[in-house]
Amino acid sequence: MKRKTKLIHGGIVGDPTTGAVSTPIYQVSTYKQESVGVHSGFEYSRTGNPTRHALEELIKDLEGGEAGFAFGSGMAAITAVMMLFNSGDHIIMTDDVYGGTYRVMSKVLNRFGIESSFIDTSSLENIEKAIQSNTKALYLETPTNPLLKITDIEEATKIAKKHNLLTIVDNTFSTPYWQTPIDLGADIVLHSATKYIGGHSDVVAGLVVVNSKKLAEDLHFVQNSTGGVLGPQDSWLLIRGIKTLGVRMEETEANTKAIVEFLQLHPAVEKIYYPGLETHPNHAIAKKQGGGFGGMVSFDVGSQENADKLLSKLKYFTLAESLGAVESLISVPARMTHASIPAERRAELGITDGLVRISVGLEDAEDLIEDLKQGLEV
Repeated sequence: MKRKTKLIHGGIVGDPTTGAVSTPIYQVSTYKQESVGVHSGFEYSRTGNPTRHALEELIKDLEGGEAGFAFGSGMAAITAVMMLFNSGDHIIMTDDVYGGTYRVMSKVLNRFGIESSFIDTSSLENIEKAIQSNTKALYLETPTNPLLKITDIEEATKIAKKHNLLTIVDNTFSTPYWQTPIDLGADIVLHSATKYIGGHSDVVAGLVVVNSKKLAEDLHFVQNSTGGVLGPQDSWLLIRGIKTLGVRMEETEANTKAIVEFLQLHPAVEKIYYPGLETHPNHAIAKKQGGGFGGMVSFDVGSQENADKLLSKLKYFTLAESLGAVESLISVPARMTHASIPAERRAELGITDGLVRISVGLEDAEDLIEDLKQGLEV
């Protein structure tokens, strides 16, 4: 089954009871049992819900894993995965991760004894050096947020396997349409499904896919025990969003290439971060492990003052948190998505006050370029 076909025909299609083409929204909390422990497969919606199950089967198929899980947010998904580990365990993390990921690891989960080190995983040598006697997992975000760094997933997982580590990959930016980390050796794949998978700025959700029955059993136990599950209506919205994921990702990619070409020639832009550029440090790896380069671009305009001037003039780019929607969004990571990261740490990473991040949408590329052009005028 080809990629676009799988988006529509993967998982559980329709409803065998009624013949409904669209999976119904099972707005239900509990289910009738014929006798104690004898039921149709569902007993309580924290444990399992038919609409959520349809979504979980779909993302499992798309990522090529053993089982899928749907959570109430991307951060709920990350937290549940981290609950697979024990006090005293150590996790190696990509340094340029989403600010919320850094926050939960450094200010919440550390209080329960889960240790983490943040390194530049685009260097395989760094990964080897960071492994400790208590290291249990390697957590990769690739492309990263917001500097679009690329880690070689296949080579990184080889290192992880050599040291008996799990490899966890945040695949939010690429989506399973462009990149399938399990095929490259990863054990667990995460998504903030709020972004491209939902695609319409109308749902907050997280998804996880695991590659083994043991991980499936362990994560289901955590999900059922802690209860951060996705509701049936939001599950249905994600199923609907996934059906158009392919055409959205391809159109976004075309728009992004045109915008990057414009930004390259503009004197107000000091630096561009986009893995589709041949000048990107790991362009070849991005090309090797993914089918596309995505719709996320970051560029530096030199100062907070210049960034604010740009924001004040825009018409089609909406200043907002999040990304991956049909409408184009713009943000300033240092003061928005990555504000939870200390200023000195942001400086080390290169997240400057003049760094602007755009999520390219489905508007006409010429309109988006014109919007940026007038916004960048002195």
